[in-house]
Amino acid sequence: MGETVEQVTALQPAERVRLDADRLETLYKQLGARGAEDVVCRALEEIAARLAQAERDYRAARFDGMRKGCRGLIGMAEEVGMPLMARVARDVTACIDAGDGTALGASFARLLRIAERSLCEIWDMQDGAF
Repeated sequence: MGETVEQVTALQPAERVRLDADRLETLYKQLGARGAEDVVCRALEEIAARLAQAERDYRAARFDGMRKGCRGLIGMAEEVGMPLMARVARDVTACIDAGDGTALGASFARLLRIAERSLCEIWDMQDGAF
């Protein structure tokens, strides 16, 4: 048969997120401090809610609902300067469209990691920017 593995290494993927500071600055200039803060806060709440729903949909194999939620994430992430999260959400929808369950699992796990880091990063930035 196969070899017996005595030591297993748990991988902890770390990917640096970069927010689009220009996009956030544009929001700030267009809407003022209060308006930009309101837009960002509402977007972050909606992003968190959609991610939670997408995770429930994934676990229940409701891929149509998951796809719809991830498509919505793309626009919201772009609106508040999270281009990497938008790109990975596009990857997730492409995996759903292709019917590739293995790639979907990996891409969705990446989306959750990127989203968590992006949300933390924007909250930290918001504390100093607004």
